[in-house]
Amino acid sequence: MAGALHITLFIFLHISASFLLISATTANDTTTVGSTVASDTAFPTAESFFPAGKTNVTEVTTTRFTASQSTAEPPETTPTTKHLTEDTGRPAGTALYKKETKEEEGPLELERRSTRSLKVAKERKTIAKKPKLITKKPKVVKKAKPQVKHSVSQSGATETVPQCPPLGLESLKVKDNQLRASSYKRRGLGPHRGRLNIQSGVDDGDIYDGGWCAQYRDKKQWLEVDALRLTRFTGVILQGRSSIWSWNVVHTYKVQFSNDSLVWKPCMNGTIEAVFEGNQDTETPVLALFNTSTVARYIRINPQTWYQNGTQGDVCLRAEVLGCTLPDPNNIYAWQTQPTGSKDKLDFRHHNYKEMRKLMKSVNEACPDITRIYSIGKSYTGLKLYVMEISDNPGKHELGEPEFRYVAGMHGNEVLGRELLLNLMQYLCQEYKRGDQRVVRLVTETRIHLLPSMNPDGYEMAFKKGSELAGWALGRYSYEGIDMNHNFADLNSEMWSAIELETDRSKLINHYFPIPEQYTSEEAFVASETRAVINWMQNIPFVLSANLHGGELVVVYPFDMTRDWAPHEHTPTADESFFRWLATVYASTNQVMSNPDRRPCHNKDFIRYNNIINGAAWHNVPGSMNDFSYLHTNCFEVTVELSCDKFPHASELPIEWENNRESLLVYMEQVHRGIKGVVRDKDNEAGIADAIIIVDDIDHHVRSVADGDYWRLLNPGEYRVTVSAEGYFPSSRTCQVMYEHYPTICDFRLTKMPKQRLKYILARRGKLPKDLQLRLRQLRPRKLRVTTKAINQRRLADAARRAKRM
Repeated sequence: MAGALHITLFIFLHISASFLLISATTANDTTTVGSTVASDTAFPTAESFFPAGKTNVTEVTTTRFTASQSTAEPPETTPTTKHLTEDTGRPAGTALYKKETKEEEGPLELERRSTRSLKVAKERKTIAKKPKLITKKPKVVKKAKPQVKHSVSQSGATETVPQCPPLGLESLKVKDNQLRASSYKRRGLGPHRGRLNIQSGVDDGDIYDGGWCAQYRDKKQWLEVDALRLTRFTGVILQGRSSIWSWNVVHTYKVQFSNDSLVWKPCMNGTIEAVFEGNQDTETPVLALFNTSTVARYIRINPQTWYQNGTQGDVCLRAEVLGCTLPDPNNIYAWQTQPTGSKDKLDFRHHNYKEMRKLMKSVNEACPDITRIYSIGKSYTGLKLYVMEISDNPGKHELGEPEFRYVAGMHGNEVLGRELLLNLMQYLCQEYKRGDQRVVRLVTETRIHLLPSMNPDGYEMAFKKGSELAGWALGRYSYEGIDMNHNFADLNSEMWSAIELETDRSKLINHYFPIPEQYTSEEAFVASETRAVINWMQNIPFVLSANLHGGELVVVYPFDMTRDWAPHEHTPTADESFFRWLATVYASTNQVMSNPDRRPCHNKDFIRYNNIINGAAWHNVPGSMNDFSYLHTNCFEVTVELSCDKFPHASELPIEWENNRESLLVYMEQVHRGIKGVVRDKDNEAGIADAIIIVDDIDHHVRSVADGDYWRLLNPGEYRVTVSAEGYFPSSRTCQVMYEHYPTICDFRLTKMPKQRLKYILARRGKLPKDLQLRLRQLRPRKLRVTTKAINQRRLADAARRAKRM
């Protein structure tokens, strides 16, 4: 009996001490993530303050809702659920030092927002610098906490819990079968279309409409997301319907949670049900953070008011949900179900202009022997367009070594290409130092140029908004409002006009089309970034390139412009077969594009075309960089649309790198396919610049560069190749292109024409060789016969005129 009494007393004291410890923690610090709640609460919640300027509920409060507020009797929380909620909790102060960074050193990602008010963070820094003040910590926090509460309704407080990443409605991580709705008007407006930033087709009424629209116009409509597992929901991002012809937005809405999709718990604002502000226009995403994060499996968005449009206004929306997936306690092998991310040790985050320069500099310092950073110009606001060169002899064009380029960020809000190129330069540096034979061969045999940001001004605008909040178009254009993908000289029209007007086809050109004079004037509406890239193209003899975009999953090859300005018309180049090969190489090795079970991103199913398409067959794009590169230079270029989401969340970057790493490498290797060689003078072995390389049956020529070397991209096969140059006799030979990943060497030695050769010898005061002397002797009687014939013809004509007069 005495033993039992001692045990009872010990348990009582232990419980009391725990209670006092919890109370002290609550009084002296802000509430932790995933705080323990009463056992009769249906859904575990964690208190958090609203960030400044982002409170969308009708009243600001931090009081959690209780079971008595539910319309139905909720089930009791199981011990497992309670345990999950407690395990996910972490003192906010713990995350403060890990997450807190300057604004210019990281993107405005949802999970990177400041975890405390400014004053509290400042006091924390002081304590860290002066350990002797640690004893005053409780007192400081006690003073700060009422200020935070007081400023919640104003503008001084920030949330205490770092926000969770998006579940993946926009990125398609959330599958169609995870989305349900109370009703929908038709299949094209079903719940699977209610994804943030999803784009509609040109016409309303097809199966690719721009959002979810309920069949009925009442407050009982909802869009439901099944997270498949217990998830800590922290917020919702809402957007109106994408449509050219309709205007549909939700002005206010409510949110409910459930663990079984039968019993639903409303998101509360103190003692009343929270009502969140929605959209005033169709395109701007609006973020609503919950007063208390809630652990559940299902979440519903329940519109309350919407644009009425008289009596014809539909309940339509696009959405994204923010949530952190919790580990499954029933799965003892949870590591097997977790996404692996990437094994490469790269800097997977979004980099603004300053951070991009730091990263490029760090790569250059790590691999100074194979890298060089240079600038090709400046943006409108003065930001430099930096390029990373990777080669075994950086800064110099080596004879016979092809030049390759990747360009990203032409549209500033399509950011994945930028991060992939930053990852690529890190990867090449690391693997070269490690001795990876594939990378070593690529670096030693190719001169690689990486331009991660062609439109840095646009990127900075999108970066300040952050992932999920930049919308579909913010940052797309340059600072002057120019779409750079329509800003290059329209050489297609020049070519097709010449074909229609010229009767003698031998006088037509099919390459190196000159830039129109009106385009080069200072008054021409040409972005400074576009001018810089054109100069770059003209100064370096690029052979192959890719332009990295975002917002779709497809590889686009030239021509991008239709001949008769039709909206959709397949318009091939003379190198159609090779461009299709290039596009297929990237698409077939991309882990997402090559997945036959993936769903279309927006309003076109590119899987039917094997994820490649002729640009003009998709949509008409005059003045594209692809077409300009093909018609004005030797360079072949395609456009790669990398992902459905233009601005993927930072948490998705490792997976995106894994999806594209092999594609990026194997596409670069295609620069070594076809034939290459050097065109030389037969007499002195000097390289001949601007020699024209003609391949039979392909109506597109290329030219040799300053040292006489050339590259002609071709598919495997046998080709008759002719090389001509001004002042030289043409030379022809047959070249066989094999299936191996290295080019066939086809060198040419041209003989000068007698006149040119004579001038060359006389200029050097040399003796005429016997073959030239013989050639000159043969030409003299021929010239004499020609002149004699001309004299005789004139005499006959004079005699005929005299006869007529008589």
